[in-house]
Amino acid sequence: MTGAADDGIRYPFAEPPAPGGAIEVAEGVLWLRLPLPMALDHVNVFALDDGDGWTLVDTGLDTRKARAIWEAVLSGPLAGRPVRRVVVTHYHPDHVGLAGWFQARGAELVTTRTSWLFARMLTLDEHPLPAAETLDFWRRAGMTSDLLTRRAAERPFNFCDVVAPMPLGYTRIAEGSRLRAGGRDWIVRVGHGHAPEHATLWDEGAPLVLGGDQLLPSISANLGVYASEPLADPVGEWLDSCAAFQHVARPEHFVLPGHKLPFTGLPLRLVQMIENHRGALDRLVDHLTLPRTAAECFLPLFKRPIGEAEYGLALVEAVAHLNHLMHRGRAERELDANGAWMWRAVT
Repeated sequence: MTGAADDGIRYPFAEPPAPGGAIEVAEGVLWLRLPLPMALDHVNVFALDDGDGWTLVDTGLDTRKARAIWEAVLSGPLAGRPVRRVVVTHYHPDHVGLAGWFQARGAELVTTRTSWLFARMLTLDEHPLPAAETLDFWRRAGMTSDLLTRRAAERPFNFCDVVAPMPLGYTRIAEGSRLRAGGRDWIVRVGHGHAPEHATLWDEGAPLVLGGDQLLPSISANLGVYASEPLADPVGEWLDSCAAFQHVARPEHFVLPGHKLPFTGLPLRLVQMIENHRGALDRLVDHLTLPRTAAECFLPLFKRPIGEAEYGLALVEAVAHLNHLMHRGRAERELDANGAWMWRAVT
């Protein structure tokens, strides 16, 4: 049942729950897993036992398969008791996707203001083709002309394709908020970078943390810049958040993350997350001795080839790291004749 990694991060549960099943990872806390149709093929969700009902933390995507799994969970591990509340850690579709579905069944939605605003806005903002601003953003990031032409004629990702309609209204949580769920008192600590105003929940009486995608054990959360805020610095926000969490993290904290396996060793993991991006930034500066587009920065950042399925996430992460270097005075940029930003290290 217990596995350990060589780096000191420990995984008390070596195997995840089966679809439709649940594992009790702490008293009154069930771990469930929903499938995702991508390389990262799952999202973790958690059910907190409130006695006469349940509080869910995150929901998975709104797909027929996910709804069918939830129906099995509701009648099986959740024993037919109602979901009275859904806490959404952040607005990304694999976490908020079925929040509106549960709301329509009578559940209260609890999340941060920014998460609710983004999720509700994006579910109402459908695009049959990429917006002009998105095409311009891709061009300036160095997307090749053939790929740009192809994507300009394709339906882009739309929230409403995998996120259920969200009824008007929610309950706000913010940094320092407190709520009771699963027989536990939780304090909200907010992180940034992967998503603005990402909520994490820390048990005030036991070393237990619901970490969402802010605290992942063995993968790096995507830090992306998009056409909606092209000068954003999510890498800087992420590094600042990791440093802030270091003040409260303890080795015995048992972290229930949004993906992969629950783990202990949070202080070490925070150091790893910081060093991962600092190392990537240093490699990127070395790469920018010659002018490069963001699309030409994948190899030093990710240390592996990037395929077309990963291209979109890789591109927005490359821009994020370049923006951070620019904001820190370590890189500068200028437009070339094709309308792409060419980045160069500042010497």
